[in-house]
Amino acid sequence: MSRSGIVNVRMVITEEKILSNIDKVHKLINPNSKKQIVQLEDDSYFKDLIESIKTYLIEYPKKKNFPASVYKAAYGLVEYATNQFEENTKKIEELIRQREQNIALSGRLKELIDVVDNKEKDWKDQVKNAEDEFPEDIIDTLNIVGKSKGKKSQNYLDAMKLLNARVTNLESNLHIEIDMERIEDRSKALSYIGIEVADALKSIPTPVEEATPVVEEVQAEQNVEQLNVAQQQYEQSVTFEKKPSLWQRFKNSKLVRAIRYITKIRIVIQYPALPEGKGSDNF
Repeated sequence: MSRSGIVNVRMVITEEKILSNIDKVHKLINPNSKKQIVQLEDDSYFKDLIESIKTYLIEYPKKKNFPASVYKAAYGLVEYATNQFEENTKKIEELIRQREQNIALSGRLKELIDVVDNKEKDWKDQVKNAEDEFPEDIIDTLNIVGKSKGKKSQNYLDAMKLLNARVTNLESNLHIEIDMERIEDRSKALSYIGIEVADALKSIPTPVEEATPVVEEVQAEQNVEQLNVAQQQYEQSVTFEKKPSLWQRFKNSKLVRAIRYITKIRIVIQYPALPEGKGSDNF
């Protein structure tokens, strides 16, 4: 029988359930999973899973006898969520670069459209020089406009319609904005895990498992220390007199200040809106 079984028979059942819940959360935040969390605010199932894990960690009766399997799984969940958050940040940075490149290309394409439409003397050379900037279909369409003898032919009208549509697409970056919104929704969920579960883990001493190599024990202690340092950083960044809500704590952390820096060139900046709970002191 496990040590946790000696402490409390009811907790043995809960231990199995919590391990199952942690596994479910893993699947929900796995980018390769078919069933992923979409919007944190609307996903009560996800939040209930996190709440059950947090409650188990906080309310376990004898922390010194806390089951090592649950501690390891919960710690692994926080670590996995943190790594995924960092990957999401890199993806957002890349999408921002792509969007800025598209905006620049839209301006460049507008210039070329004017050049071919006005039949400037060197329009053919300018189009030729743009072959590395635009796909073949755009280059062919520019040539159609440049070679058109009038502006009423169907070929001319169709070509201009296609070019103007491409300019609009480059300016709107609709697919990029959709990707960014999807990634940011996942990041909200990941940060929610990091704050809620990591905070609860602080009250539990690192369990010592039998036959655990010394190196692994040292590494585990170092990881917990790093987790505690990160927790202290966002706690110290809070300047409210009263204990702030979960979202207030998170949005004042260094982590979110980094997010603001990354997304500052966005046309519309939307910060993650974590659920406030039943009250400002309820977390």
